[in-house]
Amino acid sequence: MPHSMIEHTVQIPPLGLAGDLIVPEKATGIILFAHGSGSGRHSTRNRYVAGVLQDGGFGTLLLDLLTAAEEQVDLRTRHRRFDIGLLAGRLIEASEWLQREPSTRGLLTGYFAASTGAGAALVAAAEQPSLSSHQ
Repeated sequence: MPHSMIEHTVQIPPLGLAGDLIVPEKATGIILFAHGSGSGRHSTRNRYVAGVLQDGGFGTLLLDLLTAAEEQVDLRTRHRRFDIGLLAGRLIEASEWLQREPSTRGLLTGYFAASTGAGAALVAAAEQPSLSSHQ
C-alpha cells in the first residue's frame, strides 16, 4: 500500500525561496537538499534521490537556494553559486522554517548535498549544532 504524503510547493521566508516539500505520513526526519553549483530543485537526479528517501520514510525539501532574479544574474556571472556563506545562510533559514512548519515541526533535520552545496551544508550544520537533536 502506498504511503500517504503531504506534498506542496513552499516559499521560504524572508526571500521567498521556492521549494518542493514532500512529507510521508509517519516521517522519521526531513532531508533538506543543498544543490551543487548550477543544479536546482527540478534536477532529475535530485528528484530520484528524494523519492528513494521518501519511500524510506523521510520527508524532503528540494529548495532553490537562489531567488529567480539571482539565478538569472548567476547564469552570466556564476558568482552566487560559489558563495558558500550565502548558501549556508539560506540553508539555515530553511532549516529554521522547517522547525516552525506544522508538517515538519520536531522532525530531525539532515542535509543531502553535493558540490558547492556540500560546502554550504557543512557550514550550516556547524552553525546549528542542535539541528539533529530537536526535542
